[in-house]
Amino acid sequence: MTERLRGQLTRALEAHLDGEPLRLPEGSSVLWNVFTSLSRTRILGPAGPNPIQPTEIECWMRLMRLPLEPRHVAILLEMDRIWMQHTYDRGRVPEGAKVLPPQSAHAITPVLFDLAVG
Repeated sequence: MTERLRGQLTRALEAHLDGEPLRLPEGSSVLWNVFTSLSRTRILGPAGPNPIQPTEIECWMRLMRLPLEPRHVAILLEMDRIWMQHTYDRGRVPEGAKVLPPQSAHAITPVLFDLAVG
């Protein structure tokens, strides 16, 4: 049952990320709501969003007083893996497209460093 639910939820997430209307499998709205709640609070790093950590799921469970089983946490982490993959794949450039080099030809100055790092 867990593998089936994991497959159904991950396919629903992939389809939704590709712009299709959300079609959740029956009985999965609780896990979907947990995922979206956790996703809204994800930490953004310098390179973009970071994955949801198991400790964040544990804290969320305690705060909301919603007990989840390890199989549910595994499903949430798999959904997050798909979300992260989709998020970072959007930054890839199609073959043949012209792009600027990812590295500047100019040396970094102390002023630029301060602007970037703070």
